[in-house]
Amino acid sequence: QVQLVESGGGLVQAGGSLRLSCAASGRTFNTINMGWFRQAPGKEREFVGDISWSGSSTFYADSVKGRFTISRDNAKNTVYLQMSSLKPEDTAVYYCAATNWYRPGTNNYEYWGQGTQVTVSS
Repeated sequence: QVQLVESGGGLVQAGGSLRLSCAASGRTFNTINMGWFRQAPGKEREFVGDISWSGSSTFYADSVKGRFTISRDNAKNTVYLQMSSLKPEDTAVYYCAATNWYRPGTNNYEYWGQGTQVTVSS
């Protein structure tokens, strides 16, 4: 079992930056592959990006490529989502998720956090 807690959401102006964190517990963190997703009001949940257990592999959705960066600190059991050049359309609840198997771009995750709200004002 893996427990995930996101933090770092908030209100930011368009063009600004924000870093989300996701703290994991319950399993040895460096065996878990992590992903970030988001869901805007009235829309389906959307894949944002993922990172392998070692941090050596990452994969991003086209909509965030070049603006968002995922990293992890296995010593701190934490994965990060650094968001830059934010746009109003990035407004959503952001979720981190964990999976035992690294499959770039997949939506199939076993464990989910509760989400953190990101609002980008124009």
